[in-house]
Amino acid sequence: MSMQGVTGEDKIILDKQEAKALKLRSRALLISLIHPVRNRLLLSLFVVVVSQMLRVAGPALIALGIDWALPAAMKQDTTPLFLVVGGYLFAALATASLISWFLRFAAKVNQDVLLDLRQRIFKQTQRLSIEFHEKYTSGRVIARQTSDLDAIKELLASGGNEAIAGLFYMLFTATALVLLDPSSFAILVVSWLPLFLLTKWFQVNSKIKFRASRVASAKLIVNFVETMTGIRAVKAFRKEKANQSLYEQLSEDYRDLTVKVIQLFGYFGPGLLLIGNLTVATILLFGGTRVLAGEIGVGVLTAAIIYAKRFFDPMENLAMFYNSYQSANSSLEKISGVLEEKPTVPEPKSATKLENVKGEITFDSVSFHYSNDVVVLDHLELKIPAGQTVALVGTTGAGKSTIAKLISRFYDPTKGRVLLDGIDLKSVSSKDLRQSIVMVTQEAYLFSGSVADNIALGKPDATAEEIEQAAIAVGAHDFILSLPDGYSTDVNKRGGRVSSGQRQLISFARAFIADPAVLILDEATSSLDVPSERLVQQGLKSLLAKRTAIIIAHRLSTVSIADRVLVMERGQIIEDDTPSKLISGTGKFSKMHKAWRESLV
Repeated sequence: MSMQGVTGEDKIILDKQEAKALKLRSRALLISLIHPVRNRLLLSLFVVVVSQMLRVAGPALIALGIDWALPAAMKQDTTPLFLVVGGYLFAALATASLISWFLRFAAKVNQDVLLDLRQRIFKQTQRLSIEFHEKYTSGRVIARQTSDLDAIKELLASGGNEAIAGLFYMLFTATALVLLDPSSFAILVVSWLPLFLLTKWFQVNSKIKFRASRVASAKLIVNFVETMTGIRAVKAFRKEKANQSLYEQLSEDYRDLTVKVIQLFGYFGPGLLLIGNLTVATILLFGGTRVLAGEIGVGVLTAAIIYAKRFFDPMENLAMFYNSYQSANSSLEKISGVLEEKPTVPEPKSATKLENVKGEITFDSVSFHYSNDVVVLDHLELKIPAGQTVALVGTTGAGKSTIAKLISRFYDPTKGRVLLDGIDLKSVSSKDLRQSIVMVTQEAYLFSGSVADNIALGKPDATAEEIEQAAIAVGAHDFILSLPDGYSTDVNKRGGRVSSGQRQLISFARAFIADPAVLILDEATSSLDVPSERLVQQGLKSLLAKRTAIIIAHRLSTVSIADRVLVMERGQIIEDDTPSKLISGTGKFSKMHKAWRESLV
């Protein structure tokens, strides 16, 4: 349905449909989480029912003791008194034991559910394609794993257990009051109208304010994560004050909304207390007249008052549970959205096995556009023979990195095919593909651990000798030996212990030890200084000799080692020849090279 010409009524219908779909999606996720632990939940539910029945028995036993056991004791018959007291103590002990067991058992079940959900999120976010991560900020992903999971944890850890027990307690209390004194129960029923109105008011207002609070909390987390992630840019462009101002505003918004949520309890709690006390006072007044008239005993009136008073006790916990539920439900909706995402680059149903990969790359009438529908490549025809080193040059947005992403299958073509040794990449499993094609980007991301650990990511079973040989090949060996612990040096978080150029050299060694048939260098020398770049170029000349290589670089010095240069413009190849022939010509690359040479003077 097109959004053009959509009326207000249509928009409401769409919103309702979206809300319904969202609700169904969240419910499906909840059911899938509960299903593995359903038997344990039924067992815990049975224990709750029994424990609350025993708990409710207390006031009835008090009534029995006052109206039956005490008169009998006054007549020298103490047996009823001992029976009542024994029954009361047994019920109290059994209730305490069962509730203790339930809380401990429920805690284990709840944590199993959380563990399942936490692992699902992590597995899913790793499974999803690069396109998802490029449009879904890291702050939002982290919020799913932190604040959203915490909201569900809070619901399960305390609110859920108390709410279940509270609901059964209210049900059994009302039942016991009906059986004990229907007239007192009738007074309790009358109190349900103001109780319903107060609770409904609280639910409506807390739902609105809690959703706003969760949105504000998510914005705060996203802002913090993105500021810390981009701290170098923040400092480089002196954004501290602007960021501080924005963060303070987001913090104030979150504080104000949280205060408003808490203030609701300032009305709800006292309102419950007032309704409960008025109900008890009415039962006392009406019941007192019946005691004087001899219609009921003092024990029955005492028990009726206790039941009426206790009926309202779980209400505030239930309100807090509803609050937690709103927060958890909102979080569940967001998490279900992530879990429902499908990889835009799916695994083939029947994968073609790659064997003896030579590395020939073919673009067969490939067209491509990102989600904004702006065409990047348009019916591109390209063949890169196995073992050839090709340099892609051109202005920003010409389509160079897109070609690299398509060869790496981070994206699939909108139309056409990308082939490896004549096999469509769509039919190749990701495992085979990653073993055959490796991309090194300008980010040079290092993980926490040693230098050797980071190099060995390219080949997990690599020996120390193989790791060292890879480092020597790319010119990283000497600087690694100069580190405090050599290859055992911990690079710290994101490689903070080494320079950007050194990080890039380590990432080169990681790629080379993987020994792929196709190696892609996407602006991979941008972080290297001139001496480091020369060392890398020396390594590249020998290491790229027996593999297909695609080099994307703005630095034209890197292009010199290529067998072939492709000059791109608006998604098309406008020049294709050896570096020397293009330099000696009059085309765009010749002009680019001339301008680069002049910039060095």
